[in-house]
Amino acid sequence: MNKHTNTLIFEDFEKTILPVYRKYLETKERINVFYGGAGSGKSKFVVQKMCYKLLKSKRKCLVIRKVGRTIRESIFAEFKTQLGDMGIYKYCNINKTDMTIELPNGSIFIFKGLDDREKIKSIEGIDDIIIEEATELNEGDFTQLNLRMRSKKENQQIHIMFNPVSKVNWVYKTFFEKKFKGALIVKTTYRDNKYLPKSYIQSIENLKETNYAMWDIYANGKFSSLDKRVFTNWEVLEFDVEEVRRQECEPIAKKLGLNVVSLMNPYDNPILKKNLTRTYHFGLDFGYTNDPSAFVAFLVDKKQRIIWIYDEFYRTGMLNKDIYDLISYKGYSKERIIADSAEPKSIEELRRLGLRRIKSARKGKDSIIHGIQYLQGYKIYIHPKCVNTIMEFENYTWQKDKKTDEYINKPIDDYCHIIDALRYGAEGVRLGKSIELLQAK
Repeated sequence: MNKHTNTLIFEDFEKTILPVYRKYLETKERINVFYGGAGSGKSKFVVQKMCYKLLKSKRKCLVIRKVGRTIRESIFAEFKTQLGDMGIYKYCNINKTDMTIELPNGSIFIFKGLDDREKIKSIEGIDDIIIEEATELNEGDFTQLNLRMRSKKENQQIHIMFNPVSKVNWVYKTFFEKKFKGALIVKTTYRDNKYLPKSYIQSIENLKETNYAMWDIYANGKFSSLDKRVFTNWEVLEFDVEEVRRQECEPIAKKLGLNVVSLMNPYDNPILKKNLTRTYHFGLDFGYTNDPSAFVAFLVDKKQRIIWIYDEFYRTGMLNKDIYDLISYKGYSKERIIADSAEPKSIEELRRLGLRRIKSARKGKDSIIHGIQYLQGYKIYIHPKCVNTIMEFENYTWQKDKKTDEYINKPIDDYCHIIDALRYGAEGVRLGKSIELLQAK
């Protein structure tokens, strides 16, 4: 890459940055805090800014998350996208194994998790640091990183990004309660990002009706005390799940000139697969002596953001054969069931017994809270016969910090067996994978 190419990169660079961030492209503060609501574009801007900074001068930047394996699909991917947008991806040395990016001028980004502390200690000459999802860290982590940045380069900076959570979190205490001296603090929300699709904006606004506290956090970027109940977006409702599905099928049948009954049977009719948004999902959580085995069946309308929970079982002392027999008795043996991945042996045994389409849930860092947040974006109707589901929704609460008396962003480890099964079953919707509509029961 020559000087002419380098000049072209910067000519219209500022135009690619959201207007709300342009004045922060060249800052002098050592600590730069970018926080606020979801979808505000803060992480993208920090990536843009640091690419700009390191292209202008040869530097070494450490990019941090609490857990290293979460970096690859988040900020590492964001950097690759940005370098592509700038037209210099092919001029960079991108090591996807070690997760490093060397720019054409020799500047380097090193991506690490704090779970790899020894390797971080061995990195010399750090000029800048980026901390993604800073609420995952603690104050001690931040202090140590701040002390690590001690090279001789001018304008050394730490850039911090996060969505606010409870006031118990260290970022609130450090930057808002104690008012960290000399820090630049910038708050933005989705309203500052003119490029967001309408569907994403709607998903954020839906939280206002289903979970106001979470809406205040993700829409308004506020540090908000969580409500006691994890789910406030549900109600008990008498409904016929077949009728709920029929309501969606009728206009499709009319449009195609078909009889609605023949269109609905079988459920794997390819015409329905192409046109319907309401799909069946099933989840299973394993238990035995103290904890129950829990199964849940529900219908999801992803477009209108509605879930209808219409069947369950909830029993202790169940062997895998008992689980299979009960699922078969209820008519769900041919359905795709997403089960707790902590018991691969049980999943394999159930598959051999006859649940051919049972799958393991995908778990990872913060999978519980991510699953909860996704379900909070729906209106949930629970059939009165699902008494154990109702019991769990009534009693599933956030944990309270004993010192501050504030509810924190972590649920209790109780009254969660049906809810765990619900999270597993909803993975097909949340992760964007199609779940086949199966044979009629």
